[in-house]
Amino acid sequence: MFKNLRWTLVLLLFLVYMINYLDRVALSLTVPLIEKDLLLNTEQFGLIFGSFFFGYALFNFIGGLATDKFGPKRVLGVAVGMWSLFCGMTALATGFWSMLVLRVLFGMAEGPICASANKAINGWFPKQQAATAMGLLSAGSPLGGAIAGPIIGYLALAFGWRPAFVIICSIGIVWMLIWFFVAADTPAKSQHVSTQERLLIEQLKEQEANARDNLTQSQHGLGYYLRQPIIIVTAFAFFCYNYILFFFLSWFPAWLVQAHGLDIKTMSMTTVIPWIVGFVGLALGGWISDKIFTITGKLLLSRKIVLVISLLVAAICVALAGTVTDVSSAVLLMSVSLFFLYITGAIYWAIIQDVVHKSRVGGISGFVHLVGSISGIVGPIVTGFIVQNTGKFDSAFILAGAVAALGAVLVLFVIKSPKPGKIPLSV
Repeated sequence: MFKNLRWTLVLLLFLVYMINYLDRVALSLTVPLIEKDLLLNTEQFGLIFGSFFFGYALFNFIGGLATDKFGPKRVLGVAVGMWSLFCGMTALATGFWSMLVLRVLFGMAEGPICASANKAINGWFPKQQAATAMGLLSAGSPLGGAIAGPIIGYLALAFGWRPAFVIICSIGIVWMLIWFFVAADTPAKSQHVSTQERLLIEQLKEQEANARDNLTQSQHGLGYYLRQPIIIVTAFAFFCYNYILFFFLSWFPAWLVQAHGLDIKTMSMTTVIPWIVGFVGLALGGWISDKIFTITGKLLLSRKIVLVISLLVAAICVALAGTVTDVSSAVLLMSVSLFFLYITGAIYWAIIQDVVHKSRVGGISGFVHLVGSISGIVGPIVTGFIVQNTGKFDSAFILAGAVAALGAVLVLFVIKSPKPGKIPLSV
């Protein structure tokens, strides 16, 4: 039925990443309207933004474990249906506490997305294509952020912020129905994959063992992987990545309004620029890493080069963005920062696929996602506290840059290619 079902699944995952960010960004884009309607202040919104990640971080890990047990088709389908409903229920919020509870529930439902997507790619793609596939599907996130500005801005201004949340809820429900019809955990379980494509996937997976950097995957328990330096540092690097990303996601629109005096319509259109640039970076990042691997023959080195260089550039640009006084320079610097930040987006998941046995990919992906999501708790709350007490965003921008720079340094010194014959995690 589908000529290239594995790439059809990548397209579906790309679309759900778009929907994920459309739903998630909706709140930050409607802050000025909700503040007036529900009488909330900046510090309260910092807590609301952070509350999302209490539920999200916990279910990153739980969702990853569930994906290993029940498969990515079932877990992701249920997750999308639930988060769409909770997103729509945001329209029912009456004040601080109801908004807080709804964001926790919304975060819990979104938690399994990355672990289940990584597990799906692990089942359908050989490792020499995994980073490219993850980069392409993950590129839906910034594109979702880009279209969120015009879409949510228009809906909120035309119909009010409450109807806007109800309308975008329906998009996820439609996706869920399509996913349950098309998707399968592996080619062997699919009713839609052709015999030719199934044989091709099996052939590619058989070839991958002869083309990889002396990496050998042994099956170990979850605790073994969680003790390894390469997993711990990858998780921390993802924390640093997310610190900048969630800082941008939660506060950049409000900063444009408060610090630069933009109205909601102009702000909504301005936020499109960094997201589009980020979309390009995320689509390219996995491909760049796979190309470096083709040239060097060293899988972990190809991941490390992309992580270190890109995180450092992103750190410098985000720190500078908070010090400039004109909107054009600020948007340019944030766009460059997001471009290089998003180049690393697929690499964290590729490292997991490189060194973790397929039976533990969901759980370890969930752990890395959990650690990364803690930054979503810390970052927005710290930023809200800084702004509430200083009246400015400068220090928050510099702190975000320092966090990302620390991640680059740790990756540089800790992630190493293994010696021949060694299990890759014993570094």
